[in-house]
Amino acid sequence: MPMFVLMKTTRFNGRFLALKTIITTGALTTGALFGTALLATSSAYAQAVVGNAKAAEKKISMCVGCHAIPGYKASFPVVYSVPKIGGQNAKYIENSLQAYKKGDRSHPTMRAIAGSLTDQDMADLAAYYAAEKPAAK
Repeated sequence: MPMFVLMKTTRFNGRFLALKTIITTGALTTGALFGTALLATSSAYAQAVVGNAKAAEKKISMCVGCHAIPGYKASFPVVYSVPKIGGQNAKYIENSLQAYKKGDRSHPTMRAIAGSLTDQDMADLAAYYAAEKPAAK
């Protein structure tokens, strides 16, 4: 009975997964089912990341130097007003951090900081800042 083994490595939500498919005479066997189950489990885990504002209190040190100072202007790479992010929508903050990490947003300091954060860190920071009072205008 001919048997083929296909290995595929894929990146899902920042993690590498190895999916193994065993094909015997054209029918998928347990290996394929295991690979599908592994992907489904990873998908469930990715959705299970919930922000914890209390946990973020130990993670905000890189943020407060710019985002907690009213009227603060950064001078690198150009002079611009740094936004106060307190009271901002959590999903917006999380998506922004993900975009910096992927390189979709280009500010070099934010790219470096976001690049060091895990998905859990991002969710925690987003929950923390979303729970703060919005900046006065």
